[in-house]
Amino acid sequence: DTPILLAAVESNTLAGSSGVTVPSSDYSLSKMGFPAIEPSEVGLTGLLWLFLTYGYVLFYSSNLIAEGSDLLLLIPSMAGLVGGVVLPVLGAVPDGAIILFSGLGDIEQAQETLSIGVGALAGSIIMLLTVPWALSIISGRVDINTGGTLNYLGKPKLSPDQDMRRTLFMNGVALNKEVQHGGIIMVLTTIPYFLIQVPALFLHGPAEEVAEGEKYWALSGLVICLVGFVSYLLLQLRISRKGTDKLKRVAIMKKLLTDGKVSLSGALIDTVQKHKLGDSPSTSGGYQSLTDFDDDTKWYPPPETKEYLKEILNESFLKYDKDKNSLLEKSECSTFLSDFHEEISEREVDAIFSRYDVDNSGAINEEEFLGMVYHIILMQIEKEQVHAQGSGSQIPEVRGSARRFSVGTNGRADPDLILNNIFEGGEEGGQEEEEEVPEDITSLPPHEQQRIIKQRAFTMLAIGTTLVLIFSDPMVDVMQEIASRAGLNSFYVAFVLAPLASNASEVIASQYYAAKKTRKTITVSLTALEGAASMNNTFCLSIFMGLVYFRGLAWQYTAETISIVLVEAIMGALVQRTKMTTFQGLLVLSIFPLSLVLVATLEAFGLD
Repeated sequence: DTPILLAAVESNTLAGSSGVTVPSSDYSLSKMGFPAIEPSEVGLTGLLWLFLTYGYVLFYSSNLIAEGSDLLLLIPSMAGLVGGVVLPVLGAVPDGAIILFSGLGDIEQAQETLSIGVGALAGSIIMLLTVPWALSIISGRVDINTGGTLNYLGKPKLSPDQDMRRTLFMNGVALNKEVQHGGIIMVLTTIPYFLIQVPALFLHGPAEEVAEGEKYWALSGLVICLVGFVSYLLLQLRISRKGTDKLKRVAIMKKLLTDGKVSLSGALIDTVQKHKLGDSPSTSGGYQSLTDFDDDTKWYPPPETKEYLKEILNESFLKYDKDKNSLLEKSECSTFLSDFHEEISEREVDAIFSRYDVDNSGAINEEEFLGMVYHIILMQIEKEQVHAQGSGSQIPEVRGSARRFSVGTNGRADPDLILNNIFEGGEEGGQEEEEEVPEDITSLPPHEQQRIIKQRAFTMLAIGTTLVLIFSDPMVDVMQEIASRAGLNSFYVAFVLAPLASNASEVIASQYYAAKKTRKTITVSLTALEGAASMNNTFCLSIFMGLVYFRGLAWQYTAETISIVLVEAIMGALVQRTKMTTFQGLLVLSIFPLSLVLVATLEAFGLD
């Protein structure tokens, strides 16, 4: 994080040296009280440098917020709250901050810069519903068979070397009920726009008079926005707690595991512990140590846990099945465990694999594979319990398992030493420095990984949100200056430029999930975009309504409002079908530039 902040600070010097030398008197304080350069006092290249620097910081902070939120979804006890409340709110913070700072400061200047906020709002909503949406259709498309069904089960899913006609009209993606419901909710959240537009259509004259006439309409709009915002969060929270957002959680879990952010045990330990182990057969008639290699006890997950493990690991099972016979050999299992950062010896792998290789064929099927993974996670928990007993730490117990573990010699570092390096400082007198938590947390015990995940997640969220609040205000000033020098309405500048900084993380994430080419991942991709639009219609618009009411600013954006509502209505209608073709995706892409043309045309005919 330090290099990013230093780059932003150094931009002051570079901007001043790029065409104009900036004396100390040309520095000012932002609305947050931080020193900032006056964009009007720098040259053209200096202005460009300021935009790129502030834009990158906002892009970086948006990614921090997104990644921190994703990490929290690995904590089952917090997943419902995070998925239902934290993710939607923090995802809207960058746009909300730009909107807020566009309406602060001197009242006359605020009325002028408010166009930046409107441009950021409209640009964010319309960009998310068009550009990444169309790219998701292109990335996630599969063949459409003769009967109209989508080829999600075929191999390959998308035929190579297709002609233009087939590519446009016989390729597409599925739109399931989650996407359809998301479209309806998105359209319903546009109601406050109509409320504020009632007086805006009939009030004309000086901004002060218009603001006075709109004041109580804005208050009504603010109340409706807040009611819609809270209702949307409650709906998302209910959906999350019922588990119907499992598609998103599973997709994020897969991504974090694939990226090596956490080990298999670290990601799934809380989920495994959440459900009570059933009685499993044992040679002694009771519960035995999971790592007692002298018995043939096999542990299989309860149905709910089994279903969750299958969702997470089915794709990996197919990937590591090199000969495509729906079986994994021991060497393939060993590679899988190594790639997923499980610290387990070859002796342990041999012993556990032999338990689940029932027919001694040297290979296991998917159900046996899930049982083996479940057994290994339980074994890692049991290791922790033994270490915790020696150190006095409290590790949640796994009900139904014994507390004994015999450690084999595998030439690896003693886990006790790892734990001591983490929890214990150096000796007094300064002769030994305290060791830092290793950057690669996958080498740590599962519960320690969970603790560090929480710590990292909250740190990312705090840093990301702080950076957004600090740099949104100077970014507004830079966009205003760009518009002034280019002789353009600041709305158009913000419409195009603001989403590049504030919504880049959503664009990248949507492409990542869509490229998987499954019904589930395209659903995750498209519903996330719909959700972002709904949050802008409630959370971000409520900030506008508050500025109009409390600051006495005028809402004079009829053309922009028509563009926003029309685009959302079109998209809400398009998603009510069962599939979307590549051609329709390209039509959606064209909506982005056409919406700008619409605004310019309406303004040319005299609308605000």
